[in-house]
Order: sequence, then C-alpha cells, then structure tokens
Amino acid sequence: MTDASARLRLLAQNPLPAIAGLFDSEPDRLARLSLDVAGIHFDFSKLAVTAEIEAVLLEAAQAADLPGWRDRLFAGAEVNTSEHRAATHMAERRDDDAAGEQAAIKALVESIRGDDVSDILHIGIGGSALGPALLLDALGRDGDGPRCHVVANIDGEALARALPLCDPARTRVVLVSKTFTTTETMTNAATTMDWLAAAGVADPRSKVIAVTAAPARAEAWGAGAVLPFAETVGGRYSLWSAVGLPFALRCGWDAWRQLHIGAAGMDAHFRDAPLARNAPVLAGLFDVWAAHFCGAQTRAVFAYDERLRLLVSFLQQLEMESNGKRVTRDGLPVSGPTAAVTWGGTGTDAQHAVFQLLHQGTVVGPTEFVAVTTPGHNLRATHHRQLLANCFAQGAALMAGRSFEAALALSSGDRALAAAKTFPGSRPSATVLLDRLDPVTLGALLAFYEHRTFVAAVLLGINPFDQWGVELGKEMATAVLGDGGAAFDPSTASLMRRGLA
Repeated sequence: MTDASARLRLLAQNPLPAIAGLFDSEPDRLARLSLDVAGIHFDFSKLAVTAEIEAVLLEAAQAADLPGWRDRLFAGAEVNTSEHRAATHMAERRDDDAAGEQAAIKALVESIRGDDVSDILHIGIGGSALGPALLLDALGRDGDGPRCHVVANIDGEALARALPLCDPARTRVVLVSKTFTTTETMTNAATTMDWLAAAGVADPRSKVIAVTAAPARAEAWGAGAVLPFAETVGGRYSLWSAVGLPFALRCGWDAWRQLHIGAAGMDAHFRDAPLARNAPVLAGLFDVWAAHFCGAQTRAVFAYDERLRLLVSFLQQLEMESNGKRVTRDGLPVSGPTAAVTWGGTGTDAQHAVFQLLHQGTVVGPTEFVAVTTPGHNLRATHHRQLLANCFAQGAALMAGRSFEAALALSSGDRALAAAKTFPGSRPSATVLLDRLDPVTLGALLAFYEHRTFVAAVLLGINPFDQWGVELGKEMATAVLGDGGAAFDPSTASLMRRGLA
C-alpha cells in the first residue's frame, strides 16, 4: 500500500462534512470541480470529496504511475498483462489509416448505401452488439440509410422479432464475432441463413459481411465480404472498428468520421491535460474513492434524454467487465472493492420507480445524471424544460435533503409522518451535460467513459482489458450441452433433466 493509499483509508474512516457545506468552506469548489471538454460540461462538485481527499487521490494516481500507464496505452505498448497484448481501440479513431481498415469500411458503406438495400441485420453479442445498438438508438432516427436491426440474444425470440421487419431480398447481414466461433452469434447466423434460403435468396452467405479478428475463418465460412479488426481491440471497446459498421450504413460516412473525431478530441484531452484538470482522470479517481475506500458498491447512472436510453447497458459491460476483478495485475488479491455495480435508467421515468431508494434508502452510492442542453425534437419547448428541470432538481435534492424539523412543520406535528418525510441529504451526485447530442459529442462521451474506466483500473492495480469470468460461463454452457448431468452438482443436474430433456 502506498502512503497516499494509507492516508485515503484514514480519511475514509472519518465522517465527511455535509456536501452542501463544502461550497462555503471551499470557495473555489464549483470552478475546481467543473470542466468543459469537447462540447461536454462535467460537474463533480456535488460528490462527497473534499479538497484534501482530491489532493491525496491525485498523489495516489502518481504513485500508481497513471501517467506512465497512460503513455503505454497511447503508444500501443502492452497494457493487457494477462494476455500480453496492447489495447489499440484508440488507433481505430485516428485519421491516419486512409489506405487501411477505414478505407475498406468507407468503400463498403458507399457501395451498400448506393445499392438497393433496405435492411441491415446486425448479429453479435456483448460489445459486438451493445456499442452498435447504442449508436443506432441515439442517432439513427435521422439517418437516411438502410434500416438497422441488432440481434444479440441466443433466445430465438430475439431473431423471431427482428426477421419479420426485414425484406429478405434486400437485406444484408453484418456478422460480428472476434473469433468467428462465438456460439450465440454463429447459431443466430445459421438460423438467419436458413431464413434467407427459405425466402428464395440464392447463396445466403454471400449476403454476409463478416467483421472479425479471424478473417481466414470467415472467408472459409463463405462470407461475401470480410472486414477484419485487430486482436488487440476488445469487444467492449470495438464500436470504433468495423464493428460499428451499421451506424455508418444508417447515418453515412461523414457521421461515422465525426464520431471518431469527437472521440479523438477526448483522447487528446486525456493525454495532454494536467491530472487535476482532466475529466476522465478526476472521474476515475472519484469512482475509486467511493467504491474502494468508502465501500459504496453501487453507482447509478440516469440519462435524461431518451436517445441515451441504452447508455446504462453499454456502461454496465464497459465498467463491470473491465474492473470487476479480484486480483491485481500481479495475481495478488486486491486490497478492497474494485468496480461498483453500475445500474440506472432513463429520466424522468426512473424518478417514479427507483428514486425513492436514492433519496431515502439505506443503500448509498454516487448518482450520475447525463443530460443534453439542446433537444433532439421539434416539439413544444416545455417538454425539454421540464426534463432538464427534473434532472437538475434531483441532484439538488439528493444533496440538500430535508431535516426532521422541516418535515415536522409540514406534518402538522405528526412525528411519525415527519420521520417518513425526512431526507438525510448529502447524497453524492455528478452531472454530465452535453451541449447537443451529435456524432462528435457522443464520440467524446463514450471515449470519456473508456478513459475513466482505465484510470480507475490503474489506481486499483488491476487489468481492465481481460474478462476471464466471461470465459468460465462459456465453458460451463458448453459442458452442460455435452453432458448428461453426471459431472454437475445435484441442483444443476436436476435442472438439466427438466429443461434440456
């Protein structure tokens, strides 16, 4: 344990001052904990972090060699220590590959958008589906390219809902699998090929665009086109590669490049800005303070914009698959909690469901509000004004709370009712406010979350780029399908007899 870590543990043992009072005791608090980067305003001033805690967290970042690990990430050096790989997703959004992968994507996009293609059926799972689905849901409504449908689940219901929406004679299939062996993806692909053949499509596999890190396997399978991506691009970081093809097909090449430009802008900020004025760095450090040192094992994220309704699902994989680890890079047990449980929803819907727990429940963790200043619709302005008013009010209410005395005055002296109307307050929150939601700002936002996750991992000393827990589940599923039950515990064997007989 570093000296900074030891001091943080001591600080976490003492009751923190009320967050509202910190604005008086730290006159520079709002300016110090607010940043504007790439069309996004970050306000961390309502988090449960004092100036002293912030200073020690920055010392801890230096002690963990965050600048060195950041340099290795940008240089394409090995940062995935368990698999001895670099993590090269940022290279996918640099505009220096005109003769390589991006040129191939552009040629295919222009060809398909100029052809008589009505539907794109995108088949993948995990990061191969979550990223594209988020991009399409956020920005695809205004696209002028083919309709895009994303299918991930092995549950046949997913395909059964998507296929009737497509015209088989005018459909192209984007099949995404890093290894081109992913069981769920290849099973869905086989069923889709049967559907195309049954509709009279000759040579269904020629209608497939394979996106994979195993191009030879895709070519042997018979895919009509193959777009490779690097083995060093992890699934949850892959939307910047050809995995994001459906977004480019729906919204066009310019939107695709603008997405990358926005992400590259956040990359430059993360690389160049001082740690104390660096949005991903501060966010990652504050995440570690809450989860690791204070034991707040939950972080709620609420998007106050319907276009970002899939953001939480995307972040769940990014954050929990990356940092949900129990050993360090050296294989030693971690010294405390790592990733918090990421959960949330969409405002204002969630206010009528889960905000009771946030305001008065016994589970306390930071809440994050994500909103957009400019609406994406042309309806009456009152819709967006009410939306943002609710967003801003929730953060204020979490911090302010309501005293028992104030509640008693509202309860005609009924002390039991007053207790029910009392809010403890001083519950931490942060706000991320985009100027507008377009490819540039969305790209910057997603890159921010990627770098934030990396910062937290460095401070915790863990590897955010492997996911061995996912692999174990795959191995066990294969064993269940191939075993009569004798190798499993009595409960699992009984379930197999009931469900798989």
